[in-house]
Amino acid sequence: MENCIVRDINLAPAGRLKIDWVRAHMPVLNTIRALFEKEQPFAGVRVAMSIHLEAKTAYLAEVLRAGGAQVAISGSNPLSTQDDVAAALAAAGIHVYAWHGATAEEYTEHLIRVLETRPRVVIDDGGDLVHLLHTRCRDLAGEVAGGCEETTTGVLRLRAMEREGKLLFPMIAVNDAHCKFLFDNRYGTGESVWAGIMRTTNLLVAGKTVVVLGYGWCGKGVAMRARGLGAKVVVCEVDPIRAVEAHMDGYQVMKSDQAAYIGDIFITVTGCRDILRSHHFRRMKDGAVLANAGHFDVEINKPDLVGVSVSRRPVRQNIEEFTLPDGRRIYLLGEGRLVNLAAGDGHPAEIMDMSFALQALSARYVWENKGKLAPRVYLVPEKLDRRVAELKLSSLGIEIDRLTPEQECYIHDWQAQLATMKID
Repeated sequence: MENCIVRDINLAPAGRLKIDWVRAHMPVLNTIRALFEKEQPFAGVRVAMSIHLEAKTAYLAEVLRAGGAQVAISGSNPLSTQDDVAAALAAAGIHVYAWHGATAEEYTEHLIRVLETRPRVVIDDGGDLVHLLHTRCRDLAGEVAGGCEETTTGVLRLRAMEREGKLLFPMIAVNDAHCKFLFDNRYGTGESVWAGIMRTTNLLVAGKTVVVLGYGWCGKGVAMRARGLGAKVVVCEVDPIRAVEAHMDGYQVMKSDQAAYIGDIFITVTGCRDILRSHHFRRMKDGAVLANAGHFDVEINKPDLVGVSVSRRPVRQNIEEFTLPDGRRIYLLGEGRLVNLAAGDGHPAEIMDMSFALQALSARYVWENKGKLAPRVYLVPEKLDRRVAELKLSSLGIEIDRLTPEQECYIHDWQAQLATMKID
């Protein structure tokens, strides 16, 4: 079997510069790398990865290899793979099967090539590796000790499999760790989505009406950054609790049918499908911009957009113009794929430093507990979550208070609490 499938191995030097740059800005992962180099927790272990293949992910792969792992990696989105980074990893001896702009058939073939390395641990982003291990590559699932999942979408897929009793091996829901969703989903998504939109369109945000569809942690981050850029923000939700939260956070909340009339920029971030459909497109004003920040390109219904249009054409890199019968134009960014990666470089390195630290430590936890975990979805152990936060604070030069023994006793001992109240 070929050890790599990349677009052009000669791009490796440029990719190496990108990896070295993020490595200099990922102190938490650097600390874990030093630990892994010393302890070799993955000595001889085959690890399969499917994550957006760019510099920060590449460095995670190198950290795992520093811990003794035999790493095979593919992208988790055809438009987020950076060919120079893929070449740099291949040149460094890691098995890489990915290139930018892969067709659906090529993308699946790359994933299968990764799984043909017969992994013991999988690190997934969106659930495509796990899906194949339960379908076309089911014969390889028996060798998998477990794995980790990075995204909200992937965790939803895993929990659905668990409910049906079909999950074949344990998976850690890295997405649900505090050091992931509080920072990666909120601050990472918020910043990288707008970096992708602004770099791609070169249009002003201030004064525009931004419609954020979905107010989970990612949606919160997108809305927060939109307001910071001077936009008027509308939130659309199906969850009444999140809708109330958005209202109390100061945003206008309304149905998407109403928002379609007034929005200048629409950003879907739900993890669901068909969020924007034909009737939305027919109501949009001339020049409306559509972007997706959910994992799969199904949140903006592209067949519906084509169906209501009389013509379409590329007008700028990563921007396609759709013209409606009356001449109104709607602009779709990055083919409706993850705009922060299809049209940008993804989350800032300092944010992914924490998320990938969780991935590395969770992968180690899965391997060290092989055979002890049932085939279900697990939360990241709290001690790992807190360890990443401690390492992050240390890298920032921040010290915090610690509870005294008396305070620890007070918090955990109900009798001690009663004693301070002098209740017999």
